[in-house]
Amino acid sequence: MKHSKQSIEAQQNTLSSTLFQAEAWKNACVKLLPKHMIKNPVMAIVWLGTIITFISTLIGEASLVFGLSVTFILLITVLFANYAEAIAEAKGRGQASSLRQARQNLTARRLSSKDSLEGVQVAATELQMNDLIEVRAGELIPADGEIIQGFATINEAAVTGESAPVLREAGTDKSGVIGGTKVLTDRIVVQVTAEAGNSFLDRMIALVEGSNRQKTPNEIALGILLTVMTVTFIVVVMSLPFIGHFLNIEINPIVLVALLVCLIPTTIGGLLPAIGIAGMNRALKANIIAKSGKAVEVAGDVDVLLLDKTGTITYGDRQATAFYPLSGVTESELRQAAVLTSLADPTPEGKSVVALAKDQGERVVEPEHAEFIAFNASTRISGINLSDGHQIRKGALDAILKFATQSIENHSELKTRVKQVASKGATPLVVAKDQNILGVIELSDVIKQGIKEKFARLREMGIKTVMVTGDNPLTAAAIAAEAGVDDYIAEARPEDKLNCIRDEQNKGHLVAMVGDGTNDAPALAQADIGLAMNSGTQAAKEAGNMVDLDSDPTKLLAVVEIGKQQLITRGALTTFSLANDVSKYFAILPALFVASIPQMSVLNVMQLGSSESAILSALIFNAIIIPLLIPIALRGVKFKPSTSTQLLRRNMLIYGVGGVLLPFVAIKVIDLMISPLLSL
Repeated sequence: MKHSKQSIEAQQNTLSSTLFQAEAWKNACVKLLPKHMIKNPVMAIVWLGTIITFISTLIGEASLVFGLSVTFILLITVLFANYAEAIAEAKGRGQASSLRQARQNLTARRLSSKDSLEGVQVAATELQMNDLIEVRAGELIPADGEIIQGFATINEAAVTGESAPVLREAGTDKSGVIGGTKVLTDRIVVQVTAEAGNSFLDRMIALVEGSNRQKTPNEIALGILLTVMTVTFIVVVMSLPFIGHFLNIEINPIVLVALLVCLIPTTIGGLLPAIGIAGMNRALKANIIAKSGKAVEVAGDVDVLLLDKTGTITYGDRQATAFYPLSGVTESELRQAAVLTSLADPTPEGKSVVALAKDQGERVVEPEHAEFIAFNASTRISGINLSDGHQIRKGALDAILKFATQSIENHSELKTRVKQVASKGATPLVVAKDQNILGVIELSDVIKQGIKEKFARLREMGIKTVMVTGDNPLTAAAIAAEAGVDDYIAEARPEDKLNCIRDEQNKGHLVAMVGDGTNDAPALAQADIGLAMNSGTQAAKEAGNMVDLDSDPTKLLAVVEIGKQQLITRGALTTFSLANDVSKYFAILPALFVASIPQMSVLNVMQLGSSESAILSALIFNAIIIPLLIPIALRGVKFKPSTSTQLLRRNMLIYGVGGVLLPFVAIKVIDLMISPLLSL
């Protein structure tokens, strides 16, 4: 039974692969139309040459066999180049099909207010920006939005491919939801943040399919270089008949076209679009949506990474592990004060303070007529104003000292306790009542496994890592040393991230950062690469130029590697293509002129059978090398952390020297195979 099931699956995969290939070849033929060919000048010249050789053969400029052979080989060359681009696009469309399944004819329950119990059933397409909708367990979320009430576990497999449910909650940085995903438990009220037809899923599909693909700056620059080289060689080849006239050498159009095709960089010209599309596809395979190919490419050039400590370097689930009261304060007093300040603190840390106090036997009673001060990333304080006039606050050391209008130098015990907690890599939170410091809460976090090795890998690439944290300098230094980051910013506010990015950019560096909250949006927009979390707020996703569907902050490291692989792949194949041309010169030029100019025999190192076999051998090699390189263009050259000098050396040895030697061998072998056929 199991064997039968596997057999059926294998048959289905084979059928799918066959259809996939058929679709790619169909699109390759469609791309022969002038409106498509003009987008790739190098291959457009080859296509024009194909037509010229066909017409020249028909009017008797060369033997029928030779002329049609050249025409056929040139046609195959163009089709292989088109196929490379078509197969890359087909892969993207295949990836988009699963996304399209999530975009169904959904309905929505629209509410008049978030407290409304009755909603009106409408089509999801009728939803407008800022509409409020209710979604219950078992229902699909009809539109992109932010949860403004409630929490729920959500299955995002339709978008991310990950079946494990995720928690989304109002009032946190994990409040963003995507249309087409499914609510598994509880009830949520969502505020719509995208118009119909402009949802995150719609844009993802368009990007993945390639309809919105824009050429990257490097791709444009290389395309211009290839075009200039092509024009230069056209001028050179067109001058040859005039030179031949003085030497009494007649060169027919078919030979001229063949020579031109071998001189111009057809290999990289044919593969360049596929390399660009494949870069986007590799990003998607890593569950990253790049809003443009430029973003993928820039990622390969970044030399500074700005990373949040929490969730990126550490697991992010900091938990209160101990209360340390100062002299004259009982542990119960400290616990009570800490609990009161945490009642309005929705962060995991705030919740853990309440949980620890309960575990230690503290009764939690919410006071009446009290004013809660919610936690704020800017002030880094939460607290409560009691009805009797007392003010209690909990927060970072410097923030609490500022609140209590006190100096650390006057609190030797507090200073010692904070140092003790920080030296362990934990985070100290200080609690104060009015102007009196009550004690310290210890928050413990754990550094992620393997993170130190990843930073070492980045250092090998010449990339500087900067950790950003709201912790005090002692804690930040301890964690930075343990994690192996190059630098850190302690007691950071949202604007500090922005300032740090600007400072590094002013020094000429390209900066990447990761974020998920609305307060991260300015920094994400300022950074050269902004990686937003899919679970984050809509503002963050709009500001970033990449979105991580897995909401894994460490994915930034993978983004850099994908970008570098893109640059390395294009560089390696360009080197190989240009090196190929050198060998083809030695194959064709001596064969053309050696009969009339015996002195050129010294250049005829390949000793090919005849001028016709030399031309056909070079053209055949020129045609077959493109499909042979398609897997490398789509998969990318294997990336190893190394310096620019090491990369250049490896490129020149493997793809430069190899690109020169391979054609010599291959063309000679092809010549030995076809020479007997031509002599018949």
